[in-house]
Amino acid sequence: MSDTPKAITASAASAESASVPSKPVAADTPKRTTAARSGRRRSREFALQGLYQWLVAGGDAASGEAHILELEEFNKCDRAHFDALYFGAIEQAAALDAVIKRHIDRRPEHLSPVEHAVLMLGTYELMHCVDIPYRVAINEAVELAKSFGGTDGHKYVNGVLDKAAAELRPLEARGPRGPHGRTGRPVRPAQPGQPDPGPQPD
Repeated sequence: MSDTPKAITASAASAESASVPSKPVAADTPKRTTAARSGRRRSREFALQGLYQWLVAGGDAASGEAHILELEEFNKCDRAHFDALYFGAIEQAAALDAVIKRHIDRRPEHLSPVEHAVLMLGTYELMHCVDIPYRVAINEAVELAKSFGGTDGHKYVNGVLDKAAAELRPLEARGPRGPHGRTGRPVRPAQPGQPDPGPQPD
């Protein structure tokens, strides 16, 4: 499984060890759908790239931010959410890793940097972004892993965050309870004589 995000920039990759390619391989470029990505999704993508660089090369958060600010289309992301994710994940790295390592079969530092960064971001959203339904937080992390990680990394991310959600959001994850059910999405009441439609998409 490759440890280099598929969309990592050349300058970020140059800080890695010699065993990691200094620039992305064309075949590894993530395939994007034609649908426009939301500002919040873009903020997760940029936060992932910044956190990846921090995990691999070290340094301070401010220098990593300066690099991310120069990336194309950064102005289209949700800046407030980027700041919360990027700086929050770095500031609370130890607390996030403490949660993650309770649900993995190895030490966090032995994860690929991509999966580690994705798990940190997903765990941060589960812990601190309570306005985001837990299932949405997990799904967004899975999408990051699909776009930037290895072939089956998204499956690992999904399993770990599902367990973390049960710890961090027990009432929400236990479901089906309340108006949002198990997925955290609004549930439309069933009509008389009709089957329960279940959770509806956001």
